[in-house]
Amino acid sequence: MSGVIDAHVHLWNRATDPQPWIDPATMAAIDRDFGPGDLARMLDETGSDTAVVVQAGNSIAETRRLLAGSGPRTAGVVGWIDLTGDAGAQLETLGTGARRLVGLRHLVHLDPDPAWLHRGDVGVALDVLGTRGLCFDLVVRSWQQPLAATVAGEHPGLRFVLDHLGGIADTADEDGWERGLRSLAARPNVYAKVSGLAGIVTDEERLRRVVGVAVEAFGPQRLMYGSDWPVACLGAGPVDWRTAVDDLIGDLSTAERHAIMSGTASACYGLGA
Repeated sequence: MSGVIDAHVHLWNRATDPQPWIDPATMAAIDRDFGPGDLARMLDETGSDTAVVVQAGNSIAETRRLLAGSGPRTAGVVGWIDLTGDAGAQLETLGTGARRLVGLRHLVHLDPDPAWLHRGDVGVALDVLGTRGLCFDLVVRSWQQPLAATVAGEHPGLRFVLDHLGGIADTADEDGWERGLRSLAARPNVYAKVSGLAGIVTDEERLRRVVGVAVEAFGPQRLMYGSDWPVACLGAGPVDWRTAVDDLIGDLSTAERHAIMSGTASACYGLGA
């Protein structure tokens, strides 16, 4: 076995968890359900062992289903609860399935409240996550990175994980993105995923530049590989993305490559602990 951990994948069954954001006309490649069997095949194709399954909707019911039925190749689940409510009480309702829960995420980039991350009740809930050893995944656009950095600084006891390098694939303002990324990297409790970039694999120069910035800012010990499958199928696909990552980090030492491909995710999320 390779020991590779894919730190960012999704599973969905639209009969129980609709995905209204999927446009059948422009997203035909992912206009279907994806289950544990599909995940296992993708992991085999990309030479990966296990994966962290991440919520696709703000739904505690989805979280319960992922905890119960995401399959044997799932190393952990990043789920969702309502962080404006009683986080501790909600976590208790997850029962024994919570043993697979390694973190939580809220679709901050889609929330109508631009200051959601800085709400007082959310801050209380984030501290609860920290005391329970859970992480909080940040799915934000580049313009939201400064606020995310402020929040991370206010909760030093919680590990934050920046998904998709802060939305670089969705912005043309690379200077602003880089400033925001570096502000997050300055917080020692913030990690980042080299994920969500399969759509820009064909722009090799840009891809190499942005990943280079991330490696310099965070260092391999705070970076982790993720495919963002099945969304990656809208771009180069998970296999080509894995090939691109191997090339991008090819000049790093063996220990540094190991960190990005498995060690960071294992340590940050407490996988196998």
